[in-house]
Amino acid sequence: MDAIKLFLCGDVMTGRGIDQILGTPCDPVIHEGYLQSAADYVALAESVNGAIPRRVAAPYIWGDALAELDRFRPDVRIINLETAVTISDDWLPKGINYRMNPANAGCLSAAAIDCCVLANNHVLDWGVGGLIETLDTLERAGLRTAGAGRNRSAAEAPAVLPVAGKGHVLVFSMGAESSGVPPQWAASTDRPGVDFLPDLSRRSVERLAQRIQAVKRPGDVVVASIHWGANWGYEIAPGESRFAHALIDSAAVDLVHGHSSHHPKGIEVYHEKLVLYGCGDFINDYEGIRGHEEYRGGLGLMYLPTLDAGTGRLLRLELVAMQMERFRSCRAAAADAAWLCAVLDREGRRSGTRARLLPDHRIELGWKTD
Repeated sequence: MDAIKLFLCGDVMTGRGIDQILGTPCDPVIHEGYLQSAADYVALAESVNGAIPRRVAAPYIWGDALAELDRFRPDVRIINLETAVTISDDWLPKGINYRMNPANAGCLSAAAIDCCVLANNHVLDWGVGGLIETLDTLERAGLRTAGAGRNRSAAEAPAVLPVAGKGHVLVFSMGAESSGVPPQWAASTDRPGVDFLPDLSRRSVERLAQRIQAVKRPGDVVVASIHWGANWGYEIAPGESRFAHALIDSAAVDLVHGHSSHHPKGIEVYHEKLVLYGCGDFINDYEGIRGHEEYRGGLGLMYLPTLDAGTGRLLRLELVAMQMERFRSCRAAAADAAWLCAVLDREGRRSGTRARLLPDHRIELGWKTD
């Protein structure tokens, strides 16, 4: 049986404090009520975990994740890139604005990322010019994108990722207002923007299914990557569950990749297809920021599913618990991996999944078959 192996994660936020430790940081001035310099976020992190090096090499931020990727050897690597990649100063007055200097885009190539989904609430933080520079920079770096473009057609187009001898992975990316994506960011026929998801109605399912079925070919695997929901809380909105199920029932989508929550949420396997409602943050500059400690947002997950190449059905899901420390993704301690496994097991019982801690402190998902 041919199989396709994927690496998925939640928010990769390489702007602000992370950008400040990379080789060529942006001007650190930011426009927040909390802090006025991106460098202050570095200082906050250092107050908790010690000195952080500056002008780090491109692979630094991925830390132990690189060894895990080498071990698992995914065919396709997909992230939600939640930052503009720009030196634009055209900031929008929205409270928090993320940007990474285009000169630092090598930090994405360092992890051999194949696709950056962009339909999120930070890609236009620095205006339309910032979005265009983001798209140009990622294209020059050889990174495919989905969910944002110079017009509606480009924003709606999937990233088409070939897998030698096994077909293609098609990635569609959408952003919902529930995650903070402003409706005015929607791309139109003559305006750059994101693929905005106006609601989770049956009509939206039908429209997306039509778009997918127009390009999906036998053997292709389709990922619907959706930025939706609140930052905190384990509850899965009924509308999100219905929408995910309907996308799978339409025979169009094989995996739902949900993100926006700052911590991992429960996982579902519906008709043998994987549904990730909230993947949590993966890389961010939140060390030292207080609040919501009960969710332990510094813990993240590498999602490593193995799918049947012909049908997209889930064969196995391995998860690796990670911890941000000194702006670097590190393997979580055994006790932290066990805590995260217990959370996944507790939350997954609602939809029939169970999480099991393996002897090497990785996590394996179990589920009931239909």
